[in-house]
Amino acid sequence: MSGSGMPRLMLLDTASLYFRAFYGVPDSIKRADGTPVNAVRGLMDMIARLVTDYEATHLVACWDNDWRPQWRVDLIPGYKAHRVAEIVPNGPDVEEVPDPLEAQIPLIRKVLDLAGIAVVGADEHEADDVAGTYASLATMPTDVVTGDRDLFQLVDDQRDVRVIYTARGMKNLEVVTDVVVVGKYRVLPQQYADFATLRGDASDGLPGVAGIGEKTAAALLGEHGSLEGLLEAAEDPDGGLSASIRAKLSAAADYLKVAPVVVNVVRDLEVPTLEEAGASLGPVSGEARSELERLATEWNLGGSVTRLLDALDRIG
Repeated sequence: MSGSGMPRLMLLDTASLYFRAFYGVPDSIKRADGTPVNAVRGLMDMIARLVTDYEATHLVACWDNDWRPQWRVDLIPGYKAHRVAEIVPNGPDVEEVPDPLEAQIPLIRKVLDLAGIAVVGADEHEADDVAGTYASLATMPTDVVTGDRDLFQLVDDQRDVRVIYTARGMKNLEVVTDVVVVGKYRVLPQQYADFATLRGDASDGLPGVAGIGEKTAAALLGEHGSLEGLLEAAEDPDGGLSASIRAKLSAAADYLKVAPVVVNVVRDLEVPTLEEAGASLGPVSGEARSELERLATEWNLGGSVTRLLDALDRIG
């Protein structure tokens, strides 16, 4: 158990973290043969710190089995289009990932496996959807670790679901609760997906509604509660909307029909239970520990393996 003696689940938006590690740790850190290992080192250090600081007892590294699902692209063709390196007919598109990072992903998977950290993905879905499902099913306090504000929609004080937001770096982690979301955007977490739909998000290729920015989107949702309520008001001559707002919503009608399906994370995937996934954390022993220690030497992983093992040793 953690220091508090209470179970606590941590869900990692894994790709978000290893991209951050890759760009945050010098790429001069390499194996003897020149293979970079900065992302592997950085991710292990992140996990060691997160597990320790937030007293996680259970951990799932949520994985992008499909970082750009076709069903989302079918609805909004521009979805994440600027991040596509290669379109693959009848298969997942290839994300633009720097070669030195791509070369480290197999080792990242191996290290997570040896450390007893559950890795869970779902075909035709993103890591966000896996995190959304586990957060919705959780029966214990839950922290979702991500640099993606899309996952603010999962925040729920009543169920003790928080986001540990990494966008400002590991030295400036932000614990996002209901109050923080309201303070940032003037909407509740359960309104965040509708807010993002209206405002748009260039990082995901979501155009939003032309002429409606953050302040207007927040004000409209504050008045009408949800996108559905807003669109109902737009249809009602006495709905209280200005002619200008009606015209903007009308011009974006086709987008607004499909965007919520794209923006809302899936919360009902068929995923293994925490027990089935092996999400419970604890000391690494036997052959797995020996193999991790061997990799630390062979792959020049420095003290990162030791710090991860020490963090897991403290959970028992």
